[in-house]
Amino acid sequence: MTDIDIEQYRISEEPYYQPHEDEIECYTAAYEARLPVMIKGPTGCGKSRFVEHMAWKLGKPLITVACNEDMTASDLVGRYLLDANGTRWLDGPLTIAARIGAICYLDEIVEARQDTTVVIHPLTDHRRQLPLDKKGELIDAHEDFQLVISYNPGYQSLMKDLKQSTKQRFNALEFDYPDAKTETSIVEKESGTDADTAARLVKVAHTARNLKGHGLDEGISTRLLVYAATLMNKGIEAKRACRMALVRPITDDADIRSTLDHSIDSIFG
Repeated sequence: MTDIDIEQYRISEEPYYQPHEDEIECYTAAYEARLPVMIKGPTGCGKSRFVEHMAWKLGKPLITVACNEDMTASDLVGRYLLDANGTRWLDGPLTIAARIGAICYLDEIVEARQDTTVVIHPLTDHRRQLPLDKKGELIDAHEDFQLVISYNPGYQSLMKDLKQSTKQRFNALEFDYPDAKTETSIVEKESGTDADTAARLVKVAHTARNLKGHGLDEGISTRLLVYAATLMNKGIEAKRACRMALVRPITDDADIRSTLDHSIDSIFG
């Protein structure tokens, strides 16, 4: 195996993260015991940022995989490739993480096919091993290796859910959007906007989140609030920025759009 440059996977600057409850302490304990962790929560609530923050805090390399329905087991563990000298083996991200002792973060794991996610099972119990069947190699995971997965329970369905045999291999942290005060400080910090504007944006978000299940599949995320504030900082008028960043991306329903537009008009005058 070719030597791997571990430094390319390290996070050099602290990612901004505002704790909601005791998730930092709980995750740290799980990492110290090298227990796998599952993070559940709505879109844009800070799951990925939290994992990045913890990798930085613990000083460990982080390898992130954005899961999708076309992802195969080979995409995770590796495959043989043809080149001028014949065939050579190329490690996948999961294999690299197991070799070097990185945190491997599988984002939106339910998007991957169930026959693909089965390959993680030997890494999530007492074995902490990864079999490379095509290569005939059995990897004992590095002592610093940890597996983290995330998904949005709001999008669960019979076709897109984790098997119980997978779920019960993980400790779980449940995330939600932060309280208004915390979310306001996050938007203010992340976008560079003023506190009043951030607070108004959070009010808009709360209006949308109250419509979840009543016409909206998902509420306005903290990420979208940062987008709206960023547009305002670039000179886009507040109401226009809100419509562009907060309303149009999440719904095509005319009545829902009208309700949210009216809320924006009221909050931003």
